Amino acid sequence: MDVAREIAKEYPEIEFQEMIVDNACMQLVMNPHQFDVVVTTNLFGDILSDLCAGLVGGLGLAPGANIGEKAAIFEAVHGSAPDIEGKNIANPCALLLAAAQMLDHLSMNEKGDAIRQGIRTVLETRRDMVTPDMGGTGSTDSFAQALVEYVQG
Repeated sequence: MDVAREIAKEYPEIEFQEMIVDNACMQLVMNPHQFDVVVTTNLFGDILSDLCAGLVGGLGLAPGANIGEKAAIFEAVHGSAPDIEGKNIANPCALLLAAAQMLDHLSMNEKGDAIRQGIRTVLETRRDMVTPDMGGTGSTDSFAQALVEYVQG
């Protein structure tokens, strides 16, 4: 926190606020829009990111990005889900949204937007293609195919 406090002094136009993690959890649930950026340790970040994923529909919809000065890594927030391996029911949305974030990072925003809009459209209009965890009757493959069809026009 000492480093964060020091850096914050260099940017007085950016609001800096310290918050204990239990209050941060409550604030995220009650008023998530008050946050633009959350900086925290790995342990608390893991907890807070899972909580935030619940606010948007679950881990299956939560992409993650770790961006450094020389490299960036984009991933799904959820784990590997070995219990559903080979069943063709894994929700691909989080990984696809991470790919959209990667495209944004590479200044390919139109392509990232196309993926996001495609995901939104498939989730809203093609329940037969959506994976069971999202209330659909489809599969990983059917979701991916519906998204490809949308993006390709």
